Amino acid sequence: MPVPRPGTAGPPRLPRPAPAERAASARLGALDAAARDGRAAAEEASAAEVAERVAPLIEPIPGDAAHRAVTFLWRGTAATRRVLALVNRLADPLDLSGSLMRNVPATDVWGITYRLGLDHSGSYRLAEGTGPAGTDLRGLAARAVHDPLNPRTVPIRWDDGRASVFALPGAPAPPWRPWDSPSTTGTAPEGTVRRERVRSAALGGERDVWVYVPPGRRSGDGPLDTLVLLDGDMWFAKCGVRELFDRLIADGTVPPLAVLAPHAVSNATRMAEFGGDPAHTEFLTSELMAWASERLPLSADPARTAIAGESLGGLTALHVGLEAPERFGKVLAQSSSLWWNPDGDPAADPWLTGRYARSDRRALRIHLRVGRHEWAMVDQHRDLHRTLRAKGYPVAYTEYNGGHDYVCWAAGLAAGLTDLLGTPPFPTTVATPEENE
Repeated sequence: MPVPRPGTAGPPRLPRPAPAERAASARLGALDAAARDGRAAAEEASAAEVAERVAPLIEPIPGDAAHRAVTFLWRGTAATRRVLALVNRLADPLDLSGSLMRNVPATDVWGITYRLGLDHSGSYRLAEGTGPAGTDLRGLAARAVHDPLNPRTVPIRWDDGRASVFALPGAPAPPWRPWDSPSTTGTAPEGTVRRERVRSAALGGERDVWVYVPPGRRSGDGPLDTLVLLDGDMWFAKCGVRELFDRLIADGTVPPLAVLAPHAVSNATRMAEFGGDPAHTEFLTSELMAWASERLPLSADPARTAIAGESLGGLTALHVGLEAPERFGKVLAQSSSLWWNPDGDPAADPWLTGRYARSDRRALRIHLRVGRHEWAMVDQHRDLHRTLRAKGYPVAYTEYNGGHDYVCWAAGLAAGLTDLLGTPPFPTTVATPEENE
């Protein structure tokens, strides 16, 4: 039955369930003590060492090997009045006062320290305020920039800015990271990427699509596995994801595959089309695949065809798999916006989970991922995971230590494709923390 075209209502605005756990920094503590003792020379040297050697500052916590004290730093000026640390999903957008850094007295060093798990990774931005202390913090947050003390950055989704990257020692190290240079990740034979225009009667116009073809293809080679990767403008145009596919194929982790990555156009278009919109579903399942099959030797086997997305794209991928299992037999969904429903009411019961519960089991294999710092989304994903298992779906489920973040999704894209298309696959179930209690 067709799903009504949704409105553009966004996700529910929820407060963080509890403040992010804080910790003490030994280095900032020593700097604070030096400043209080009036040792100007020691304070000056310590300030330079603390803020210029590394950012963020990662220190062990005595007696707690599973966590680290992670300090985000800022070098201010005499005019600096406050600094916000907007760390993905550690900051509460409804209470930004909890993300204000503290100034070490008599120095230009500002910092805030969190207790984070050894495998945590994510992105962050910083915002310096020089006006009166009562200035609106939301306005200040809108002017945030990447950390000038940290050279590793990733693109921002809907503007030209960048966010800084941090990863603790136990965080996943995928074969490709958009914040590393090619010399860091090594080289592999390069596939080709073309930006094409695809006409869509369903969408009433044309849509840009990035098309990746693996290296070394020759006439007479067999049909290709296929991945439809949503948000192609972010993955290809901004993140340079071609290198990931080159590496996975060169290492034999996944078979040679073609990638079709449609442009999401804009945030407003994405909100209107992603989810359960029947016109967008028709474009993905019928028009795009027919267009590509006329130009590339794609396998018609749904077991060799995957669709992947994150956030609202993750929900879209799950919806498309349910609607067209004869076309897509594999689904990779990261941080899916399970709050979405066609009525545009984020307070309603999870629409997609209910659809899977009420539908006959499809011939789908699913890989779900969500960050442990994604608040209400974690429980929603656990409910979906239980529903899928009860229906008999082969499903891999991972709760990673991070948030709603391309830093985490880059690692998840590599892991998910390895599971769904690689040989041998990952385990089909991963226990959640609640199942280990």
